[in-house]
Amino acid sequence: METSATEWMLSASIADDRVIRKPTNLATAMPMLASRAARMARVPPDAAMEPPASALHTARRAFRSMRSVVSTSTADAADDLSTGTRPGWRTVMTTVFASPDELPGAVGTHLGHGDWITVDQDRIDLFAEATGDHQWIHVDPERAAAGPFGATIAHGYLTLALTNQMLPELVRVDGISMGINYGTNKVRFPSPVVVGSRVRGGAELVQVDEVVGGYQAVIRITVEVEGSDRPACVVDSVSRFLR
Repeated sequence: METSATEWMLSASIADDRVIRKPTNLATAMPMLASRAARMARVPPDAAMEPPASALHTARRAFRSMRSVVSTSTADAADDLSTGTRPGWRTVMTTVFASPDELPGAVGTHLGHGDWITVDQDRIDLFAEATGDHQWIHVDPERAAAGPFGATIAHGYLTLALTNQMLPELVRVDGISMGINYGTNKVRFPSPVVVGSRVRGGAELVQVDEVVGGYQAVIRITVEVEGSDRPACVVDSVSRFLR
């Protein structure tokens, strides 16, 4: 039986020494399988019609240029064990560019979603201490209970600040000497984050411009609130990636 191009690409992925880690149990094996599937998805559709040798070359080139990395949260599994529940693992698919030269060709690409982050009162209080913003709607649960949201809410700029945690989960550019947070173009807070809510970031690469020494990228980060149709924050974050 003739081996199909798709089977050849799958074999290449499995044989790739960058993902083989000799897992000893399902918890370590599953993230690798997910990574392989994501890598396969990035192979150009017309590659499936190529002869096996050509398809193999195309697949390997695609894997090197942009690949998905799966990270697991062992802390979550430990928490599950401490409560006697079934251990779990969660994954974040990080889009990896092998060099900044690949950014222009990826404009319009959605970079995926990060992990959920719980915004509790301790986090809000710490932000209030750091910034000096002690408005009652943020730090006085008793008074806020009678307020418009029925509880305290996070500062808008706390939600914005969390995007600095979210963005590195979603995208990484290799082959650079320096990455610079160059600011933001536009920020909006369409809805509040009520204390106890969980939020996560999704991102899209919306613009790339060449600058001296590298590229400037505009990544639109949308902070979602679990269970809500309206985002808590939408920000066009500007980063520079220098060779």
